[in-house]
Amino acid sequence: MEYINGTIVVLYLLAMLGFGWWGKSRTKNVSDYLVAGRRLGPLFYTGTMAAVVLGGASTVGGVGLGYKYGISGMWLVVAIGTGVLLLSLLFASTLQKLRIYTVSQMLSLRYGTESTKVSSIVMLAYTLMLCATSTGAYATIFVVLFGFERWLAIAVGGAVVLIYSTIGGMWSITLADMAQFIIKTIGVFALMLPFTLSAAGGLDGIRERAGAEFFSITGIGAQSIITYFVVYTLGLLIGQDIWQRVFTARTPLIARWGGTAAGIYCILYGVAGALIGMGASVALSAVESQDDVYADVAMNLLPVGIGGLVLAAAVAAMMSTASGALIAAATVARTDVVPFVRGWFRRGSGSSTDRSAGTQPETGDDAGEDIASNRYWVLGLGVVAILVAIVVQDVVAALTIAYDILVGGLLVSILGGLVWKRGTGLGAGVSMAAGTVVTLGTMIYLEIRAAAPYDGVYANEPIYYGLAASAVAYCVMSLLSRPTAPEVRAAWEKRVAGTSSAEAEGVPAV
Repeated sequence: MEYINGTIVVLYLLAMLGFGWWGKSRTKNVSDYLVAGRRLGPLFYTGTMAAVVLGGASTVGGVGLGYKYGISGMWLVVAIGTGVLLLSLLFASTLQKLRIYTVSQMLSLRYGTESTKVSSIVMLAYTLMLCATSTGAYATIFVVLFGFERWLAIAVGGAVVLIYSTIGGMWSITLADMAQFIIKTIGVFALMLPFTLSAAGGLDGIRERAGAEFFSITGIGAQSIITYFVVYTLGLLIGQDIWQRVFTARTPLIARWGGTAAGIYCILYGVAGALIGMGASVALSAVESQDDVYADVAMNLLPVGIGGLVLAAAVAAMMSTASGALIAAATVARTDVVPFVRGWFRRGSGSSTDRSAGTQPETGDDAGEDIASNRYWVLGLGVVAILVAIVVQDVVAALTIAYDILVGGLLVSILGGLVWKRGTGLGAGVSMAAGTVVTLGTMIYLEIRAAAPYDGVYANEPIYYGLAASAVAYCVMSLLSRPTAPEVRAAWEKRVAGTSSAEAEGVPAV
């Protein structure tokens, strides 16, 4: 049985490599490599957006939460889906019209100041840690299936993602994500859910054996529910990996409604995962770790072969997140961080602003060379992510720190720039500094006096205090400083209206 399941997973991995070569044939310029040419239609856009946000935490973690807490285990994934919904309905259309590549570029366009480019360093840390965490997560499947050592499982799985991401960039990732979206949909909704509920005797059987409290939507606790919405919903609103998918949409309408469909799909996915976990709590004997529930269902409740497809679905979920985070990290590093750091040593030369408005060369004689340069960045940072996943045992702590700074330090200035015309560059800069310092300071203080595992780095207070400090600084300093320069506002309004574009149009859609 394990041999058959393992074979199916291996075939899936080979297919991912095939998508890498397929995507390479569609990559003609930098826009193709970084944002799939900005030409994804509704189906592709919805599938790739759902794939990138539904990673290991949503798939394996969501089932585990359902096993332990019942239907309320859905809230983690529901919070993720809510973030996708809010981003799509409120901001996606505007972001698609900007014709940019990164979050930092949006800040530079909106505020007209280089001080906001420090945000790129935080974004790079966040995306790199997200990639490393996802890489370590799907390697656990290889340990179970093939008996690999942990480091070898990480190296093998990471190499697959690294190869197809490097070869074709966002086109390869998009094609792979569509395959992963289909596999996850079949694996979770069509296979795991009916088989598990049947083994548990249906909802009545679960209620009879697990108790009515298992069906309480608040069973996981109000504090946990609030945490999920603060961390995941707010984080999704400003994450580079998510914005970069918004940039792939062909039109603002697709960005809005395709993303809305993806958000609804995520919520249904969360409910299905919780129900699978509930059924497993009745159908399976005691499982040592809730993170093992997904694999136990695949190996013990599903027929031979189908279990392999379900395990492939778990690998697909984690690889989607890892590949999306990898190309996001490479895009931020090359587009924002390198020019920003180079500008420290070349003040006045203009080198720090060469690419600030999303105008990387995309056509002409240097287009191929520029694609090659982006490939080197994806390759290099992918190797770094694999090494981090192997060497650093507590990658989750590093990701938590990056996530806290992302939300506590950057959320206000990013969303403020989108919704408040009076917001200024000085307000944004001071806001990011205040939020980051308060978030880190609170985290260090709580870590020093930590009395429980979730009192230190994993506490919620750093985000709350950071957001409060950031919001106060943004409002006060924006009102005290001069309004944004008219020429900057005019350029911004043209971008938002879709009347100014950094790229040529007229390419076929998907």
